[in-house]
Parts: sequence; C-alpha cells; structure tokens
Amino acid sequence: MVLVEQWKKGISLNKNRKLPRKVYESPRLAALELLVQVSEENAYSNLLLKSYMTKHRLSDKDARLMTEIVYGTISRRITLEYGLTDFVEDTSKIENWVKELLLLSMYQMEYLDKVPVYSVISEAVEIAKAKGNQGIARYVNGVLRSVQRQGPRPTSEIKNRLKHLSTEISLPKWLTKKLVDDIGYEETEKLGFSLLEASHVSARVDTRKISLDKAIEKLQGEGIDARRSLVSPFGVVADKGFLAGSTLFKEGLLTIQDESSMLVAPSMQIKEDSKVLDVCAAPGGKTMHIATFLEEEKGGEVTALDIYDHKIKLIEENAERLGVSNVVQTKLLDAREVVTHFEDDSFDRILVDAPCSGLGLLRRKPDIKYSKSKEDFVELQKIQLEILESVVTKVKEWGIITYSTCTITSEENKEVIDIFLEKHPNFEKIDLVGVENVAASYKDKMLQIYPHQYQTDGFFICSLQRKA
Repeated sequence: MVLVEQWKKGISLNKNRKLPRKVYESPRLAALELLVQVSEENAYSNLLLKSYMTKHRLSDKDARLMTEIVYGTISRRITLEYGLTDFVEDTSKIENWVKELLLLSMYQMEYLDKVPVYSVISEAVEIAKAKGNQGIARYVNGVLRSVQRQGPRPTSEIKNRLKHLSTEISLPKWLTKKLVDDIGYEETEKLGFSLLEASHVSARVDTRKISLDKAIEKLQGEGIDARRSLVSPFGVVADKGFLAGSTLFKEGLLTIQDESSMLVAPSMQIKEDSKVLDVCAAPGGKTMHIATFLEEEKGGEVTALDIYDHKIKLIEENAERLGVSNVVQTKLLDAREVVTHFEDDSFDRILVDAPCSGLGLLRRKPDIKYSKSKEDFVELQKIQLEILESVVTKVKEWGIITYSTCTITSEENKEVIDIFLEKHPNFEKIDLVGVENVAASYKDKMLQIYPHQYQTDGFFICSLQRKA
C-alpha cells in the first residue's frame, strides 16, 4: 500500500525548533541527523560520529547503538531503498530527512534482532512529530506499519542477475559489474556479503618488547577477548573489548593497525642499517612498523613524508608513543616532488603506499562505495605512476621499492606495476617475504587480498628491485 496521500506537501524540517529532551538525546535522532549530513554533503560518517555523540549527550550504550544504526543503514542503503519501493512510490517527493528516518528504521526492524520493532516504530513517530508535525508522524507510522506487516519488497522479484546481486549485496551496479568481471559472480557475492558483516579491530604488537602470547594474556586479563591474527605474526585481533584503551596501548607496546597492512613492512626486507623512505606516510602505521626493524646504532633510519603539517605531527606523536622516534625522521613534502628533494641512490628501501580509491576499506568505511566512479581509477592511476616516477632514481642499486594500496581494482594495482615495469626494465618483481599465511591471495609475485578472504581490509603489495 502506498501512503503518499498522507504526505503534507511543502512541510520541511524546522531546524530551529526546540526538541523535547527525550527526543534530543535519542541515539536514533543522532543517527538521523548524521545520515542526513552524509547524504546531502557527501560527508564521511566515521569523521562525524564523535561530534554527534557529544552533541546529543549519548551514553556509551546509546553511542554504540547510534554507530550500529549509522553504519548499518549506509552499508545496506541500496537494499533498504529497494525494500521501501512497495511503500513509497517516489522518495524524491518526500523530504530527505523523512526518507533517512524510514531507512534507518527499516534497518533496525530487519537486521537488529535485539531491538523491539514496536520501539523502533514508536521512536520514529516521535522524532517525525518533533521535527515535523502530526501529518508527517502519521505518514511515517503508516509506512513502517506496512513494512512490519508485509516485509520489505523481496529482491527475488529482480530478474536481471547483475541488478539482483547489486541489490542483495548493496553495492552500486557499476561496481558490482566491475567486480564480477574481475573475480567472477560467486566471489563477488562472497565479497559483497562479507562487507555487511561487522569488522573486527586488530592491533600490531611490538614483539621486540613483548611476545604475542604474553600480550594476549595481558589483554585478556583486562577483559579484552583477544586472539592471534591468522594473517600476520605481529597481529592480535579483538573480538570483544577496546584495544586502544588497554595498558599495552598506553605503554606503547601495541598500536591499532589492520592485519593486511601489517604485511607491508616485512615485504620490504628491511635490514637493521637500512635507509628507508616512506613517501605517503600518514598516519604512520606502516612507518612505525618499519622502524621496529631498524637500529639507530647501525645507522638505520626511516624518513616519513606527508603533505599536511597536522599529519606530520601525528606521525611524530605516534613515533614518540611507540618509542621509535630515534629512527624516525619527518618531512613536509608532496610525494611527487621527491625527485627534486633527495639525491639519487639515497635509499635502500622506499615504500609507496599510494593514494587510492580505498575500496578495500568498504567494511569499515561503507560511504566510499557511493562516492567513487570508474573515472576515479584512471585519475588515481596517473597519480600513482607520478609518485613511482618521482622515487625511481632515489633507490640504490639492488634496493627495493614496495608499492601498496588499500584497494582492490586492477587499474590501481596490477596495471600500475605493469606500466611501471614496461617503462623501467631495470626493475623486476621479487618474491614477497612474510605472506605465507595468505598464500591463496599471492600470485605472480603480487599480493591481492580481497576483504572476504580473511575478514581484513582489501590490500595490494608488490616489491620491485632495482637491478644492476
């Protein structure tokens, strides 16, 4: 049943209205306002969460619910929008905030088992009444009651195979097609559904100072359900608990880092006396890992670059907290300008962790899939190649340039390597060290991890050695 007839045309959100305290301090209202900002300004939800929690004075429990609603609604937006089509004929004819309220309510009704449906509908109606009027409240109540009775429109009605998959896994159709072309229908299906699962938090342990077993024992003693990473020998995974609040974190023995990115530093085959350049370093996770392989007494040093002063400061703060500032130097510099700022043959190892589309991060940053396009891959490839060109003469003979990204597109990964090697025959791909646990993702001396394979970020690594 379509309920558009209940809609009062011309009624907008009254931003100046003073809302009842009960409504104002609701995690659902906080989620609604954040989702409206994301949808209207292409803002990133992860950067807004804390400010909305503070603004609406949310308790820790309510902040967790708000976060779940925000990420869940964004992650499943395409599925939810399709499910709403039996009840709202044309969402462009209703205010955007009302649409977002319906979507976040549907998300809770369909995917949050511990939240009573009557509570979801009741609070949605109260929010609609407080921010709009009685007419909007009746409209929202009518739509959500109909969804409750009939269920969202089933995706089984979609006959086109690609559109069906796109709607089921809530990925844009163009991106779904690209993934199907790259890895096949079944793998794309697995990848897509894995992105809808909750991400876990991982951390890298400084195993020079404490063993993994001892670190896990200490974390468990603080109520953190920690276990060894199956991907990296330096990693721990927390299935429950707050790693960044642990004693180990405060003591600089542990730092938050995704398991897949922990594979970068070992792949560089760093020696204790290596001179290393990290050209796109911020926030410094890989720089800090590189530093653990270096010895100041033997001349080991890593120079970390970034184009923003505040990010340079962040790198320096991380180095200080983790006790590696003695081997970490920073420099404010665009990676594409390396060619004019350093002497040729200056470094034993260079890391190009290149700017990329970030599609490997979709589980943690679902907004990305709505803001990217096919054209972005081509533009980013140009930047990635420019950075490689800038550093190519700065690595010593038999030195290594490691190229990595947190994305899963061939244009930004394999194609970049192919183009670079064609232009620079004095370089060759070499075997990666430390990828034994992810052998299924290693082919032709390149590591391409997809998010569904190990429940990590998607990632790419290839090491290139300069020949004589």
